[in-house]
Amino acid sequence: MAPLRDRAADAALFLDYDGTLAPIVADPAGARPLPGVPELLARLGERLAVVAVVSGRPVAHLEGTLGRPPGVHLVGLYGMEEIGDDGTLRRDAAAEEWRDAVGDAAASLLRDAQPGVEVEPKGLAVAVHWRRAPSAAATVRAAVAAAAVRTGLVAQPGRMSIELRPPVHADKGTVVLRLGAGREVVGFFGDDMGDLPAFDAISALARAGATTVIVAVADAESPPEVIARADVVVQGPEEAVALLRAIAAG
Repeated sequence: MAPLRDRAADAALFLDYDGTLAPIVADPAGARPLPGVPELLARLGERLAVVAVVSGRPVAHLEGTLGRPPGVHLVGLYGMEEIGDDGTLRRDAAAEEWRDAVGDAAASLLRDAQPGVEVEPKGLAVAVHWRRAPSAAATVRAAVAAAAVRTGLVAQPGRMSIELRPPVHADKGTVVLRLGAGREVVGFFGDDMGDLPAFDAISALARAGATTVIVAVADAESPPEVIARADVVVQGPEEAVALLRAIAAG
């Protein structure tokens, strides 16, 4: 991670939220960043050219738990929502056209959810979690697949969860390419399958001449695809945040 410390002026750093800045928890609504993370993000925002938290969460959740650290982009719903480093809220116009379809899918999934299955409406997406009911995984996947066929939404698998979102060109990779293009150094911290498009974007920026680093934040549930793509592997949010503190310190 020396390039991020030594050439900070022209560096871009992208960070996942759940499993990276915040521990994975049974109740998705209860996910909170580790102590001191908002202040750490503010320090990184002062030191680096671009800092962005890029999450499948709505920006309202990110803002509610992180505040608005100066100089930091809060990017939610895989790029469909963003609070820029100037504080301006932006939503993807193409995704907005699918809001009713997302609402329809959320209503049906809520109605049919088994005990222990959490349905998380996000406005422009809906996620279904079965961490509290592992035996329901196959049933959830079938229900989500049926909702996808009925509504035209697309499914994104996650950690003991699956999400439906609009079929628009927005993912963590498009965010990395948009905000990281032209930077001398670009890094990404992530832990799950939804981070793989960002890893692809990092690789594309490396081919274009940037110095890049992919950090996998690992635990017992980590998909092997994520670990295999990483330049650096750290164990859990605690080690990820410790590494970020070292970057912020210079």
